[in-house]
Amino acid sequence: MTLGERFGRLPTAAKLLLILSAVLLPIGIGLTLIGEGGIRQANNALEGRQHDQSRTAAKATESLIARNALALRIAANGALATGASGACERMQRSLSIAPAVAQRFELEALDGTPLCAVGDVGDTGGLSRIAPGDIGVSISPDMNGVAIRTGVIGGMATAIVSTPELRTAATDSGGSIETLVLSDAHGQLLVIGRPSGSNDQLSFSEWPVSNGKLTARVGSVPRRITTLDRLMLLLPVLMWILAALITWLLVSRLLVRPLRRLERSVREYKPGQAELDLPRKLGPATEIQELRDAFARAVTRVDQSEREMTGALEGQRRLVREVHHRVKNNLQVVASLLNIHGRTAETVEARSAYAGISRRVGALSIVHRNHFAEMEENRGISLRPLISELAAELRAGAPEEARGVTIDLDIETVYTTQDAAVAVAFLITEIVEFAMLNAPKDPVELSLRRTSELTARLTLSSRVLNPDEEEKVEKVQFERIVGGLAKQLRSTLDRKLGRYSVDLPVFPPV
Repeated sequence: MTLGERFGRLPTAAKLLLILSAVLLPIGIGLTLIGEGGIRQANNALEGRQHDQSRTAAKATESLIARNALALRIAANGALATGASGACERMQRSLSIAPAVAQRFELEALDGTPLCAVGDVGDTGGLSRIAPGDIGVSISPDMNGVAIRTGVIGGMATAIVSTPELRTAATDSGGSIETLVLSDAHGQLLVIGRPSGSNDQLSFSEWPVSNGKLTARVGSVPRRITTLDRLMLLLPVLMWILAALITWLLVSRLLVRPLRRLERSVREYKPGQAELDLPRKLGPATEIQELRDAFARAVTRVDQSEREMTGALEGQRRLVREVHHRVKNNLQVVASLLNIHGRTAETVEARSAYAGISRRVGALSIVHRNHFAEMEENRGISLRPLISELAAELRAGAPEEARGVTIDLDIETVYTTQDAAVAVAFLITEIVEFAMLNAPKDPVELSLRRTSELTARLTLSSRVLNPDEEEKVEKVQFERIVGGLAKQLRSTLDRKLGRYSVDLPVFPPV
């Protein structure tokens, strides 16, 4: 057997390997020299990135401290403006609506005497006094965070930004930070990392924080191109140059042309209309012929599996449709039974309780009815007909003294999930019922507006909605329920005088 015959019997991969090995060595030497310059540039870029990550972590920490200082000053000014009595309660209400702001604070007189405190801020006696308008930032005496003290008219306010809050701000800024230490003239605070002695392999940089009142020492692992990385960068380049300049004709004859013929046959195949007709002759490469046979077998199995899945999916759809239909009917039966028992109840309280339960069961029934109607389109539940039907049901089932109540609707056409629709229906029912029971002569306005591609804002307006009203038992229960329903929508209830609003998820517009 001649050498040519032995070479002809080798697999295609072995043929390419022998040819490429004969020509890659001289080309690789030249490309190595060229790649060395690129590797040096990559090392410089990695060092610059590490420097930027350290600076970003320090800036994120500084931003958190500055945000807390500003919120503390504004809240303390407002709290002490009307006197020291009840100042902490007023300040707590102001800070509770500010995002990512420490909720532990202490109010002091001008001489440093504590007036009141919310939460445990530790021993603040060692902190310096601050004149009105100034802000002091230092490591807390208890070494558990950064102490912020601001001077205001009539006293001072002190808050502690805890170590976990500082750590979260630094890590959320991105990048790989191994250690972060904040220090002032009196001590150090370890925010990220382990105690000293285990940071020998780190690269450190220092940054001023809060106008130089603190210093942030940031450590990260040095990143450089290793020997393995150099090889990984050069090998793909060498292989691509080799294939492009030397083996194009060989690859085209043995691989590209047969694969294109096979691709053309596969592209012309339409499942369910005709059988897959693959070419019988695909060149000398036995691997491509085996690929053709394997692909034909796979297509046959896929067609069979698709037919089975289509039948199973259709059965599942019928089952889900039947389940929703039965749930809807059962809820309507329950609502009817509640209405019957409510009319025969002996006391006003019992009739009111039956009516309240009936309204909520009716709201859930409306959601299931609308979901059942939208299942064929697979676009979710349309809130416009759902809310319109719900408003009509609430007016029809209103108490005797609220029979004349009006519910004004201004609703855009949006679609949402069943879970969100249930929460929306219950939220509307709770607020409208509360308005009918407490202000039966006043109208209720309801609007739904899309605010972005994936969110919409639901707003209910009534004179009876007052978040600052003296909390009675019924009012406390009402606020707890509507707040919980807003959380089910993964949102917070925006409470304003005469208007409650909440954001809810919706599907993108078609």
